Amino acid sequence: MRTRFANKKTLIKARPASRKIVVAVPRQLVKSSPKALLADIRDLILAAREGVARTVNAGLTLLYWEVGNRIRVDVLKEKRAGYGEEIVQTLSAQLETEFGRGFSRRNLFNMVAFAEAFSDRKIVQTLSAQLGWSHFKEIIPQQDELKRDFYAEMCRMERWNVRTLRKKISGLLFERTAISKKPDKLIRKELKAMRDEDQLTPDLVFRDPYVLDFLKLKDTYSEGDIEAAILREIESFILELGDGFCFIARQKRMQIDDRDYHLDLLFYHRKLRRLVAIDLKLEEFDAADKGQMELYLNWLKKHELVLNEAPPLGIILCAGKRQEHVQLLGLERDGIHVASYVTKLIPKKQLERKLHQAVRLARARLEEGKNL
Repeated sequence: MRTRFANKKTLIKARPASRKIVVAVPRQLVKSSPKALLADIRDLILAAREGVARTVNAGLTLLYWEVGNRIRVDVLKEKRAGYGEEIVQTLSAQLETEFGRGFSRRNLFNMVAFAEAFSDRKIVQTLSAQLGWSHFKEIIPQQDELKRDFYAEMCRMERWNVRTLRKKISGLLFERTAISKKPDKLIRKELKAMRDEDQLTPDLVFRDPYVLDFLKLKDTYSEGDIEAAILREIESFILELGDGFCFIARQKRMQIDDRDYHLDLLFYHRKLRRLVAIDLKLEEFDAADKGQMELYLNWLKKHELVLNEAPPLGIILCAGKRQEHVQLLGLERDGIHVASYVTKLIPKKQLERKLHQAVRLARARLEEGKNL
């Protein structure tokens, strides 16, 4: 006897010597094994629990915003700080008695800070589908409004858990993205596009510097050593690159005329829908590096581009760079991003000072260019 499956029914065919008999059996009557049945029901229960948990988290987040906003408007608008403090203390004692420790004095002030940091309820409602109260508690302390919006939207799009979000903030991700070096008006425009259209740009994806301390490279190493270490620690490397990167090839061979060229690393970014070529350099960035990357990108555009893909982008990952060289070469117009890397973790305060200085210089150059 032979069995085959159709969309709506299971057809069981019997083949006697003289004729063919077809018996139709509804799919729902075909018995599953006890093991398969258990697995299916378990999946249903877990999916339902996850859905309920998301709904509860979203509801609590909006509740905390409403509570914080009400206290902010009705109580803390008073000029007398002592009066507001006394009212909140009394309110907390009453709420804790009835609803538990979630409404402690400290938590109530966290809710107020939440409503102040995210004043638009509609935005909070959208974010709460992916971000829980624990996410917001990590984001609220950021003093800069643009930083808060950046982390909230990236967290929503890339579905970071709280631990990942905390790591991104402590690793100064915002300061390391190209977008942080733009004027506030342009940053707001890109963040709005990300919020309204789920639209990512290379400036939101690429970083500078990349922290590659997990490669555990010694004091002396070659480009080949870096490549080998990256492949050995590919998961950590992709986490540092950011969400959406997929590894394609190492030493991608490109035959041009009678010569062979080899691109160090080739990735694909799913959300940008672009190939991303990475060229590793042991030395500081040199003007000649641009020509080499342009050659790689043009070859990829000619031979590797598929339907509906945007043109490829390039990252020249080097030991250092001189800003005026990068500026005069107009690399961004050609889809080339130059970034430095560090193989040993820099103390956070030192890295923060370095990045803030880079942001100030980049914004000053942009303003200077507008005034010419």
